[in-house]
Amino acid sequence: MTYEVAVRAEATLGEGPTWDPATGRLIWIDILGSRIHTYEPSSGRRTTRTTDQHVGAVKPRANGGLVLNLRDGVALLDPDGSFRWLHREPVPGRRANDAAVAPDGSLWAGTMRYDEAPGGGTLSRYAPEPEGSATVVLDDVAVSNGTGWSPDGRLLYYIDSPTRRVDVFDYAEDGTVTNRRPLAEIEDGAGFPDGLTVDADGCVWVALWDGGAVRRYTPTGELDREITLPTPRITACAFGGADLTDLYITTARVGLDAPHPVAGSLLVVPGAGKGLTQPPFAG
Repeated sequence: MTYEVAVRAEATLGEGPTWDPATGRLIWIDILGSRIHTYEPSSGRRTTRTTDQHVGAVKPRANGGLVLNLRDGVALLDPDGSFRWLHREPVPGRRANDAAVAPDGSLWAGTMRYDEAPGGGTLSRYAPEPEGSATVVLDDVAVSNGTGWSPDGRLLYYIDSPTRRVDVFDYAEDGTVTNRRPLAEIEDGAGFPDGLTVDADGCVWVALWDGGAVRRYTPTGELDREITLPTPRITACAFGGADLTDLYITTARVGLDAPHPVAGSLLVVPGAGKGLTQPPFAG
């Protein structure tokens, strides 16, 4: 499989590709650049919006607009451009990171310390309005990253990057997770697991930070596919396009002495597989 450059950019820390079927566009972010990007493949149209603080993830909402995982908490951006906090909880030295929307429409959002200290991050579940309640699911995380669900909604896949593992939990309809166990481990020298997405076959695609690749693991944890890329800091991946067969991949330039020309760009591998429609945040 070969990649193409969907959007040539120099994002410091490109992340969080998310396909929005309602608008036919891909949403992605630059965490440290505090920017929200959109890309419409059918027309090539692009937009950029700057946030007031570092943004860890952005997802579409069922009622229109966006939900933002920001440094100081989770916020809502309404279709008219107005901003309001859903849950504000600033913690000195901590920022937002990756997030995903569960089958029930809740947002599962991660945090991490800027210094990546062990135990400094969390994974929390955020209910939509009117309650906007936050429930901490995991409170002993270093770098909360990829999160996704199996096609039947019974399994939760999760990455805390320094563990070098992709873990799997049993997931109940009420949001309870149990029976954590490793699905796959990334060997030394292959980088660290970062973002993930789950395809229609139930396989888990994992972006490898400092590994220059995206891997696909079967539901039993077997490595059955690897896409090699020319820049090392691969951050996340998601299926998009009208038929959800194109794999979009975000990349980063941060910390690279001599970045490759595509570092920080949004890449795409056409026809890589078949993705799942991701639910919008229910708020």
